[in-house]
Parts: sequence; C-alpha cells; structure tokens
Amino acid sequence: MKPQIFVVATAVIGWTPIAFAETDHQPGMDHAAHMQMQRPPDRTLTEPGQGAFAALSEAVRVLEADPNTDWTKVDLAGLRAHLLDMDRLVTDTAVTETMLSDGILAVATGDDATIATLRRMVPAHAAQLGRDDRWRVLATETDTGAELRVTSSDPAVVARIKGLGFFGLMASQDHHRGHHMMMARGEDAHAH
Repeated sequence: MKPQIFVVATAVIGWTPIAFAETDHQPGMDHAAHMQMQRPPDRTLTEPGQGAFAALSEAVRVLEADPNTDWTKVDLAGLRAHLLDMDRLVTDTAVTETMLSDGILAVATGDDATIATLRRMVPAHAAQLGRDDRWRVLATETDTGAELRVTSSDPAVVARIKGLGFFGLMASQDHHRGHHMMMARGEDAHAH
C-alpha cells in the first residue's frame, strides 16, 4: 500500500489555503468524483451584468423558482421600462435643491424622456415617502418635470431630509424589491 501525501498550498489570489491530496486509486473508483473532491471551490461571478439586466435576471430566477407563477400575467417588459426610468432618473435628471428652514424643495428636469420619467416616478414615490409620518411630502408635476417638497417640524428629521436630498429621498423607503416583483408578476405595483 502506498502512503498518502498531503500538501497545503497557498493560492496566489486571495491567499486562500487550498489542500491537495494524493490517494491510492482502487479498482472501480470513480475518477471524476475523486477529482471533484480535490478541486478548490469554484470562484464564480455573482453579478450577472449591468444593473437593469441584473435586476431582470434576479426577477426571472425568482419567478422560475416559484411553482405558483402565473406566466400569463408576467410582465418583464413593464419591469424593464421601470428600470429604465430608474436609470434615467439617476443619470439624466438635473435637480435644483432649495434648502428650506423645515426641509427641502427639489425642482427636477431634463430632456423630454426624462421629463416623462419624472412625471411617472416622483408622484408615485412621493406617495411611498408620505407613508412615513415623520415628514410631509408634496409632489407636483410641472411643464419641465416635477417638484418634490419634503418638510418636517423635527430638527433631526429636517437634517435627514437635507442630507438625503432629492436622489436620496427617491432611493429611500426600502420597498423597491417588492415593488419590482409585483411589476414582474403583472400585479398593480401601486396598489400596495
């Protein structure tokens, strides 16, 4: 019988210890399984691509894993349109923020496509923001986009509002993932 040799090596990337072993091969031994046991763990990617593509990919994975998915109602095109709106809001919107003694007034505008995005997104998100009773929220559609006014009588909340600014306020209230799954399932995402 041949003795077993055990070697510990340090991987160059990440300094992760990897163990390799040499063992006797017995008749009938599955070589592929044996090699699989000796292989270091896979170093697979976790990000499937650009942000909107990643969000769509994640929604597809959840829909496919759910045996109750009603494929006749699935609306990934609608989710994609919303993700494009989110991207346009963040990358193409020009905002003028006026600091108020009790909060902020943000005037948002852009090109024609961005104006349409602002008219869809700002009022809808303002309704979500309005569920938080620490502040008062008013969204108004304008000829050039939208205005968002968020105020409070609590100085700590006023500081938070000013710190968040328009983009932080639009990204706050962690409802986006649930909202996106409702859209992907073809449900009324604004009914919640």
